Amino acid sequence: MVYVFSILFIILNTILLTKEIYWSLIIPAVLFFFVLYFISLDKILLLIVFLTPIAVNIRSFDTGFGISLPTEPLLAGVVLIFIIRLFYTSTYDIKILKHPISIIILLSLFWMFFTSLTSELPLVSFKYLIARLWFVIPFYFLGIYLFKDYKNIKLFSWLYVIPLLGVIFYTIYNHALRGFSEEAGHWVMNPFYNDHTAYGTILAFFIPIFIGFSFNKNYSRTYKLFAIIITGILFIALFFSYSRAAWISLVVSFAVFLIIILKIKFRWILLSIALVIGLFLSFQNQIIDSLERNKQDSSANFIEHIQSISNISSDASNLERINRWQSAIRMFNEKPFWGWGPGTYQFFYASFQSSKEKTIISTNAGDKGNAHSEYIGPLAEMGVVGSLLVILLVIFSIRTGLRVYRKSENKEIKLISLATVLGLITYFVHGLLNNFLDTDKASVPFWGFIAIIVTLDIYYLNKKPEVDTPGNKI
Repeated sequence: MVYVFSILFIILNTILLTKEIYWSLIIPAVLFFFVLYFISLDKILLLIVFLTPIAVNIRSFDTGFGISLPTEPLLAGVVLIFIIRLFYTSTYDIKILKHPISIIILLSLFWMFFTSLTSELPLVSFKYLIARLWFVIPFYFLGIYLFKDYKNIKLFSWLYVIPLLGVIFYTIYNHALRGFSEEAGHWVMNPFYNDHTAYGTILAFFIPIFIGFSFNKNYSRTYKLFAIIITGILFIALFFSYSRAAWISLVVSFAVFLIIILKIKFRWILLSIALVIGLFLSFQNQIIDSLERNKQDSSANFIEHIQSISNISSDASNLERINRWQSAIRMFNEKPFWGWGPGTYQFFYASFQSSKEKTIISTNAGDKGNAHSEYIGPLAEMGVVGSLLVILLVIFSIRTGLRVYRKSENKEIKLISLATVLGLITYFVHGLLNNFLDTDKASVPFWGFIAIIVTLDIYYLNKKPEVDTPGNKI
């Protein structure tokens, strides 16, 4: 039968080629992927990880339709196969579903569904929900099964970063052609990343994990040498990204690392935070006056660029963020419980802008992005419950990762859990200033890292990691 189909395919392909019809050449590849989806879904997930950094977003401004190729069609296929398997087998590890992080994620998805029903633009909201599902299902709910095979935990980061290195070299080359100017630094990573903030987010995200790889005594010298080289490249790329939010996120992650290593008591951290808040409230007028006197705009000079972080008087980027946040809060005040609907912020915030807060880069057309915050955006789109669920996800992810770090007796598990938490912290901090979880570039590593933490907590807390755990094929 195989020979018959092979002969028929050759004949059909020959006829089509003579008529200059070439689409038939991709049939073997399509059939290969079709079979792979059913016999080895883990390979598809790992392939998606590898393709994500080099995927290109195709967007039609006439229809508003956008898709990241080739990753999102592949992700949609994973979701479809997952649903089919769940329908026919009705089996999924109950330990995963009972985990606090899984419960929070499920509640957030259910709440997203309900707020899509009450949305001002239901079609937009349901599209947003579907997009969230094809990130969460493959890289969280299936990701945990993927990471039960311990070697995939490390492979995940390597598969993402290796093609990312190609993007880095492409970006630095284009940047060098333009004299490493700060202005060019905003877009030279196109078409692979939309702008320098999304690019910087990912660079900061993977630095802690590769530092962890560099200092793991269980790894060979060659392995650690490659990890050190990649860490250095990531740092260089982060410097030239001119992403201030990414720089801040890495500094905060390092501060958390020091707190953990020095075993500073949690009560002292709370006391310090309360003291800082108290001092700010007591001297807020003086602090704001001082910030408003800062006229330093973004610059290619490192010191001047750092100084521009606190410029709330003339830096357009900083002022636009404040404008978006204020608009989101006004939207929340009008619809505090259900919100305006997932993904709808950009279509409604224009009328909530104050003329005195608008900047030279403000727009009323709803075509310049979102609320620039993973916490304030959901507040406007999904109400107080939506924002609270995001905060709970942050708290429980950090709490779970640190519990694994403290309780595990295996040094490699401790190191991986700590590095993973620190990587997530860079995103949690970055999420105060930007939001990218509606893109594959950020969602794949974000949900993957959370899945790693849950996997370690459920399956490896009191167990030595095995190189190849039988029976973990998806």
